[in-house]
Amino acid sequence: MICFAKIPLVPPNSVAAELARYPATWQSHFNTLHYQGEWTVLPLRTPAGKDSIVPDLMGEQAYAYTAHMHHFPSVGELVRSLDCPVQSVRFLNLKAGADIKPHRDHELAFEKGEARLHFPIVTNPEVEFYVEDIRVDMPLGTCWYINANLVHHVHNKGTTDRIHLVIDCQVNDWLRGLFDRADKQTKTEDVDVALQKQVIAALRLQDTPTATQLADRLENEL
Repeated sequence: MICFAKIPLVPPNSVAAELARYPATWQSHFNTLHYQGEWTVLPLRTPAGKDSIVPDLMGEQAYAYTAHMHHFPSVGELVRSLDCPVQSVRFLNLKAGADIKPHRDHELAFEKGEARLHFPIVTNPEVEFYVEDIRVDMPLGTCWYINANLVHHVHNKGTTDRIHLVIDCQVNDWLRGLFDRADKQTKTEDVDVALQKQVIAALRLQDTPTATQLADRLENEL
C-alpha cells in the first residue's frame, strides 16, 4: 500500500499569482469536528458545478467547473494535462495557527481507485503534515499523493496561510504509470485474519479447481 508519494508533476508558477489577484469569498470547511482554527475552501470543480465545498457527487450526475474556475486559467491548463478522469478541484487554505485533527477519509486511496493530489501553492517551513505520524515535507512546485484512507493530520505553526490545490482523480493506466515513476513510501496492508479464514472456508465449499487454487493462495498468505 502507498502511504504517500512525490508525484512527477509540477504546477504552473502562475497559479499563486492568479490566486492572489482573485478576491473570492472562501467558505469554511464543512467538517468542523476535524479542525481547530480556520480551514477554508475555494471550489473550482464540484458536483454539477455548484458553488459548494462538498467534493462527493451526492446524487449529482457529473462534475463541472464552478464560476470561480474562469479566473484560474493555469489550473485549467493543469487539469487538462491530467490524462485521467478528474473529479473535484479546490483550493484548501489552512490558516496560520490552525490544525487539522487526526482523521481518515474512508476508502479514499490509490488502491481503492481514487487518488488525491496535493499541489502546495502557498506554504511555510512550519507547516507539519503527518501521515500515520510520518512527517511529509511538501515544498512549493511539487505534487504529492496522500493516502487519505490512513490517519493523517496537519498543523500550520507558521505565521502565514498554507494553501494547497487539491485534485481528486480516478485511477487509470495513465495514473498508474505516473505512480510507477513516483518516489513512494509504502507499507504492507494489515490482513483481517478472521475474515480471510472465512473466505478460505467458503472457497473450499465451492470445491472447484479455481476456488481451491485461490483458497490455497490465501492460506499461504496467512
